[in-house]
Amino acid sequence: MNIIGISAYFHDSSCALIQDGRLVAAVSEERFSRIKNDPRLPIRAFRYTLEAGNIDITDVDCVAYYENPYTKLSRQIASNLNFSLEDDLEWIDCHRPFREINEILGYEGEILYYNHHLSHAAGSYFFSGFNDAALLTSDGVGEWATITYGNGQDKRIELFKEINYPSSVGLLYSTITNYLGFKVLSGEYKVMGLAPYGKPVYVDKLHQLFALQDDASFRLNMQYFNFSQINRMYTDELISLIGFSPRIPESELKQKHMDLAKSLQVILEEIVLQQIRYLKKNVNSDNLCMSGGVALNCVATRAIRQAGIFSNIFVPPAAGDAGSALGAAALAHINLVGTRPHNKVLTSPYLGPKYDDEYIFNFLTAMEIENIDFRGNRIGLIEAVVDRLVAGKVIGWFQDRLEFGPRALGARSIIADPRNVNMRERLNKLVKKRESFRPFAPAILLKHARDHIDLDIPSPFMLETCQVISKLDLPAITHIDGSCRPQTVDSDSNPYFAALLEAFYQRTHCPILINTSFNVRGEPIVCTPLDALRCFGNSDIDVLVLESFIIDREVLPEFFILMARLDSASIQPSKDAFNGKKTDAIYTFI
Repeated sequence: MNIIGISAYFHDSSCALIQDGRLVAAVSEERFSRIKNDPRLPIRAFRYTLEAGNIDITDVDCVAYYENPYTKLSRQIASNLNFSLEDDLEWIDCHRPFREINEILGYEGEILYYNHHLSHAAGSYFFSGFNDAALLTSDGVGEWATITYGNGQDKRIELFKEINYPSSVGLLYSTITNYLGFKVLSGEYKVMGLAPYGKPVYVDKLHQLFALQDDASFRLNMQYFNFSQINRMYTDELISLIGFSPRIPESELKQKHMDLAKSLQVILEEIVLQQIRYLKKNVNSDNLCMSGGVALNCVATRAIRQAGIFSNIFVPPAAGDAGSALGAAALAHINLVGTRPHNKVLTSPYLGPKYDDEYIFNFLTAMEIENIDFRGNRIGLIEAVVDRLVAGKVIGWFQDRLEFGPRALGARSIIADPRNVNMRERLNKLVKKRESFRPFAPAILLKHARDHIDLDIPSPFMLETCQVISKLDLPAITHIDGSCRPQTVDSDSNPYFAALLEAFYQRTHCPILINTSFNVRGEPIVCTPLDALRCFGNSDIDVLVLESFIIDREVLPEFFILMARLDSASIQPSKDAFNGKKTDAIYTFI
């Protein structure tokens, strides 16, 4: 039984393949198209899932779509969206997803569809390993629902309460993200990272933006919001309430901006904790599954764990819309087979493409790129990488299958020595080319984690924060408030990355490396060897490791570096390469 789940037409379009009850592949379209958060029909991702399952399109038993486009259209029309956008009215066509699955993907078989929040909940619960759980889904908006409370029992999910658009915790957070000059649907994590630099001086003002009841009902005060605009999500009344003008993107970040970010984070945690308490009163389970974009706020997840309301918490590696492709496929499997997919916890996010040594050797040969060949000598490769790490080098690490979700987890990562006092500034300025306040995450050997971080459970997906308690000085991965967002690594989940960490530990007594995503600002994480080589040339990464091959920056021809930088500049166009529409406006939640 081959079931492909699809999420598309909003942001982070993705595909996932469940084959005979087992998750075989999952990947976002952006990794292939190189357009960040690409919302279009995931043509390349669909093709990849077929390849990963060793099937062709005639072997697909069902395509599962992640939301109900008919109900979604009712919300879009009822919300008085801006109909002056006459060149962008294709959203009115609620049959488009199914027609394009037929006409563009070429699939002529059965198509099932599920409500947006049900797909979210399924994408968490059915991969948690739990036989029962309380379910919280919170995002910007699905069809109408923005928050749903549910209960999972074996193969059944019941969503027993929902909050509807326009009242949305996700849209509240996105509105302040927009106010602070960051891009909606991708800049929210920047606000989370900015918050520790501030003080919660705007909490009382932000309380005026919403009402939260004991029964977890949530309502936005729409005096301050307008979600039908093109360039902003707030009204003039919000500007008057906050007391300072919205930040212009890329302008200086001042203390007031940091204070607003901190206040928003405090508010978010307050709301989420009340929601979790409500769930505990209404669901007889020790387990909690969270999904939706709000679940990616790892600081809030830590607050939930510290509150001790639920004994066990699961957040999937792709908690946003990308992960809904998994949920839709799981729901279709239950409908068609009668049982839930395999009831084991998802521990491996490595569900994307892999490129073997032969492919990379031929690629480097064709590109005439000098390299050091370690085929058949994995130990030698690891030791050579450690040599470079100890020497203060920044390394692009490209190994095995691509990760699914927004975090790089040791397959497509940039790594460096966390003890280097200058490394954080160097990475932000010269390599990642991003804001200086942004923290870097540590990857740490699970068996040594408790000696260095205040976390007593595995954190394989880098979706929770904790305090750094190490006796080592780790300036590059320690945030201003003493926290970090760790990835714990063991040989079962990622043997290559674990071997590198172990070798670094044997050499330095430090079982930790900086682990940040292999990309520069504004680009998706690299997918292919060509993506990696282009990013290598377009940054100040010192060393590129492509499977068994090491490329030192010194051997890159100058003309190649120039071409990589010119090529990279054209990757994120001001208009979509396929439909010619502008890509610089904020989302209007069409």
